[in-house]
Amino acid sequence: MRPGFKRGVNSAVIRPYWLDSAACGAVLGGLFPVLLRLAEKLAGTISIRPAREILIKTFEKNTVFITGGASGIGLGMAKAFADRGMSVALADIDAVQLKSAGEQIAAMGAPVKTYTLDVTDKNAVVAAVDDAKKTFGKINIVCANAGVSGRMDSLDKVSVDDWDWIIDVNLKGVVYVIQACMPYLLQNPREAHIVITSSISGLRVYQPSRGQGMYNTTKYGLVGLGEALSLDLEPKGVGVSILCPGVVNTNISHSGRNRPDKYGGVLETNADHELAKAAGYGTDPRQFGEWVVKAIEEKRLYVITHPGDRELVETRHQRILDAFDASDNLTGN
Repeated sequence: MRPGFKRGVNSAVIRPYWLDSAACGAVLGGLFPVLLRLAEKLAGTISIRPAREILIKTFEKNTVFITGGASGIGLGMAKAFADRGMSVALADIDAVQLKSAGEQIAAMGAPVKTYTLDVTDKNAVVAAVDDAKKTFGKINIVCANAGVSGRMDSLDKVSVDDWDWIIDVNLKGVVYVIQACMPYLLQNPREAHIVITSSISGLRVYQPSRGQGMYNTTKYGLVGLGEALSLDLEPKGVGVSILCPGVVNTNISHSGRNRPDKYGGVLETNADHELAKAAGYGTDPRQFGEWVVKAIEEKRLYVITHPGDRELVETRHQRILDAFDASDNLTGN
């Protein structure tokens, strides 16, 4: 008979002795201390993240700070939050529209305060956020929503001033407001959330080109910012959602009318652009605001509301994966 095997009791079947219960118990008993020491050693280097839980269970009596809040997505979110009993701090560069927006929120019975604000002015952003905290007592949600379409043209036809404007608003302006709100968010763990308005244009570049190169650049950056913030802040009880909508009925294509003099003054409208025309048939911002509330309740990181662009996103990702597969041929490894 082969070494290490024995004949089973009352059977002619030959089986390994290590399947014998007594022998197996002895082997495992000897291994257990080794496995325990290994587990203890690994525990110091491996962090097991808990399942993602819903953070904010109620909005009532909490406070939201929203930039770009005078119209479009910003106002749609403001109404959705006001409808749930939140205090609303609305900020926007357009003072006329902001006044109307504040009146609409007040008519809903929600406490509201408005701030005429250029998000590229970091000191003004800090002052507005601090005042909102002083007025309402806390800040639980920040919606970094202010954004511009920029000059919609081929990248070989844009200027440095064009780049400065869109980067300062769409990227740095978002950072400024999140940074200003950060201390107050951290004071309310498990009742705090950051909402970043990126775009489906932050996940893919439309083909053929629609002159959105500058817009794509900034919106891609916001996706990376949101992902990094989620990793850093989730363990501290602050949720993050990255909004990546398709076409919503907003006036973003006309944002050049409010371009400050330091960036070259008023920019001609993009009214004839296909996206400006499509906006009239886009999602109602009020409906979009409801989707944002649900995304916060469900603690969704990526908020996709218009799945029609899925193929373009998949195509982009497949090209990246194909580049990984071809890397050995490129490097000779």
